[in-house]
Amino acid sequence: MHISEGVLSPPVLITGWGLTLIGLTIALKKLSHRKISEVAVLSSAFFIASLIHVPIGPSAAHLVLNGMVGILLGWNSFVAIFLGLLLQALFFQFGGFTTLGINTFNMAFPGVISYYLLKRFIKGENQKLSFISGFLAGFLSMLGAGFFTALSLYLTERNFLILCETLIIAHIPIAVVEGLVTGFIVVYLLKIKPEVFKNEG
Repeated sequence: MHISEGVLSPPVLITGWGLTLIGLTIALKKLSHRKISEVAVLSSAFFIASLIHVPIGPSAAHLVLNGMVGILLGWNSFVAIFLGLLLQALFFQFGGFTTLGINTFNMAFPGVISYYLLKRFIKGENQKLSFISGFLAGFLSMLGAGFFTALSLYLTERNFLILCETLIIAHIPIAVVEGLVTGFIVVYLLKIKPEVFKNEG
């Protein structure tokens, strides 16, 4: 899911940074002291999940957990994912600093969308609906991230179209796994710490 340095055009990079700065601004305004620990934990989970990646051209596929981050943090997903990507760029040279903005937006924004679409259906008294909602959050957020990544490449160079199609198709089985993992985590958290779903992100 990371886009490497030197691939995207300056307009796409600048747009990515602009969108991410907007997301970070909204997130920091909403960030409360009690949410800081959750942001840190989920940023760590995102960091670890993203370490195992499969190269696909100038990008890579891997578990992201952006759906899980999204339904728990809402707009604060931008903070968690930005920090995770920053550390990966610093320590492992995954992605890069010029692409940090667009990579953050591509992964965080689908999670925010999942928050508004699906979090309302996650309730302790209905585990089946909660699991389905968690699955959809993980599945759709992963596909959304793949779509935005492909769009970033396509807007840079129209000849990337075949690569973009390959990127989206390659993310479908990963999105299924992501959905299952997210669904099980949602059900588990509802049993041991249901209050995490009551806080606004």
